[in-house]
Amino acid sequence: MEDPNTSTKTENHPRPMSEESQAAGNDDKDEVEKSLHYLSNKIDSVIQIFIEKGEFPSGIQLPKASVNIVSQGKRKSLANGSDDLLYSSNIAFQIAASIRRAHSCDKVGNDSNPSIVCEKENELSPKIIAEKLVASLDPTVNGLSIRACNGHINFYASSKHFSLTGSGKIASIPKKSRMEHDVGRNGLIGSQNCQVKRRKLEIRLNRSSFDPEEFALYRRYQVKVHNDKPQDVTENSYRMFLVDSPLLQVFPNGDSTVPPCGFGSFHQQYLIDGQLVAVGVIDILPKCLSSKYLFWDPDFAFLSLGKYSAFQEIGWVKENQVYCPSLQYYYLGYYIHSCSKMRYKAAYRPSELLCPLRYQ
Repeated sequence: MEDPNTSTKTENHPRPMSEESQAAGNDDKDEVEKSLHYLSNKIDSVIQIFIEKGEFPSGIQLPKASVNIVSQGKRKSLANGSDDLLYSSNIAFQIAASIRRAHSCDKVGNDSNPSIVCEKENELSPKIIAEKLVASLDPTVNGLSIRACNGHINFYASSKHFSLTGSGKIASIPKKSRMEHDVGRNGLIGSQNCQVKRRKLEIRLNRSSFDPEEFALYRRYQVKVHNDKPQDVTENSYRMFLVDSPLLQVFPNGDSTVPPCGFGSFHQQYLIDGQLVAVGVIDILPKCLSSKYLFWDPDFAFLSLGKYSAFQEIGWVKENQVYCPSLQYYYLGYYIHSCSKMRYKAAYRPSELLCPLRYQ
């Protein structure tokens, strides 16, 4: 019998990798890195929204999200043996640790109530943080479903198996090689390409009035984002808050003193493929556009609609100066530095602040 340790057969020896194979491997690796970077940025965007809303403290430096490929050995511990788990992020654990450290520093030399601090820490455990982040992410990011699992943010393949490219395109991966990420330079494989669907954005500016569709969106937003009780979000309270207005309506008169829409209170609707996803409540006055409130579909939080609407409204002021030269300002309302939910307004520059004491 031939000694296997001294066999001179070459069939079982690994063949040297060609330069073409090495180059293809490097391209695939680059595409996977872009995919992970893309997903990490999605999580970071939601974290920033939570900071602006006051869900997370704004006075501390929170870590950046990092999404990683899940190895075969870790799948069972992270996803109960799910073969469809592709990527995972432990950012919720890092955020919880950062907040705990900040609270510990606050307690030193402070007479704050320990029970209140404990309660706050429990509210921001890794498990709860992960669930909050996942709830605000798009449930399917380009073919990958997202779920929170014991503090981890996990990305799963759907009915087909996908790999993301940096541009957000997706490529189908055969089941036998779902972890190999066999993606070409353009992120697409063969003729079985998954096309990226183009979406249609429509923006409508309407006079302030009660709209049942807007109210349904407002109610969902208040309950999901601000944790209001459904029974407290009534049609009457909505009307008093965002529909009824003391402003007189002024309609365009054809001269250069009034913009084409006129003056008064308006609701600016944002629709994607005909679906209402956000409503900006604004007042348009001779010298300014005043942004009163914005409510949006929680399923579209990943689009950062608050920022987009602000840019849209700033652009509106610039465009309508042609029709009404007196338009000069964009008002974001009260700025209260001690209120974390209002600090985001300082990010828009250049800006002017009115002193509440000297009125200057």
